[in-house]
Amino acid sequence: MAIDNNIVFLNGEFVPMSEAKISPLDRGFLFGDGIYEVVPSYGGQLVGFALHIERMQNGLNAIGIKLEMGVDDWRDIAIKLMESSGKGNLGLYFHVSRGADTKRFHAYPEHVQPTVFAYAFEIPAATTADKQGVKQYKVTSTEDLRWKRCQIKSTSLLGNVMHFQQGQDVGVQETILFNQHKELTEASACNVFMVKNNVVITPPLDNQILPGITRHMLLDILRKDGSFQVQERALNMTEVRDADELWLTSSSKEIAPVVELDGQPVGNGKVGDIWQKAQSLYSANKYLY
Repeated sequence: MAIDNNIVFLNGEFVPMSEAKISPLDRGFLFGDGIYEVVPSYGGQLVGFALHIERMQNGLNAIGIKLEMGVDDWRDIAIKLMESSGKGNLGLYFHVSRGADTKRFHAYPEHVQPTVFAYAFEIPAATTADKQGVKQYKVTSTEDLRWKRCQIKSTSLLGNVMHFQQGQDVGVQETILFNQHKELTEASACNVFMVKNNVVITPPLDNQILPGITRHMLLDILRKDGSFQVQERALNMTEVRDADELWLTSSSKEIAPVVELDGQPVGNGKVGDIWQKAQSLYSANKYLY
């Protein structure tokens, strides 16, 4: 099939988005029973592609969805979607649900084919290490009330959406989450880093935290550079509120500086020098992954 603008990939075919149809009995629709990824690309260059596909496969394995597709298959889809779009900066959305059964039933059905969907959408230009021009974030905080398998990038995002909306309702851009022990977990749609006395710190991976691709890449880049000490350890919210700098990391935001938490300035309330160095290093190395 010819590739046209505004096309999507659905179950082996490229079709106009208006013609893409999914059964109302699809378990992704009924139960959020699926896994997804979003991969950024700038000028046709994909960021962390193999890492994203590896995480998606890990998620599929974790929930028992069998799909015979590898990195090269997904890359071919990504390239065709990018070529058809004609846009310079794109997010590639990949979505796999368990598929459509003949009835609504909680148990995993046998002998159903996964639903595979992908499309490209325009994203802003990549972040640059410009302290004056970068978007500055204000955030709120609350106890993390999501499920206990946050390491799986599930399409069931209602818990995250509700926490994100808490921030929107008070006029800020994100919500930082903490567990019942008052320890930082992550944000509703991002991982979180803090800086104190030139040490870059982020919580260790466990079931409370999505293994973010930007997080993974940034830790590796900073450790290889060696300019700053890097730690993965538990952080209580007293430490977080006393941070010199706070960052949000995600594939779409890269490294986003936080200047206000719960109405109080982070550090001196300005974008920090260590953020500028970290973003510069990330920008220089992100296409190597």
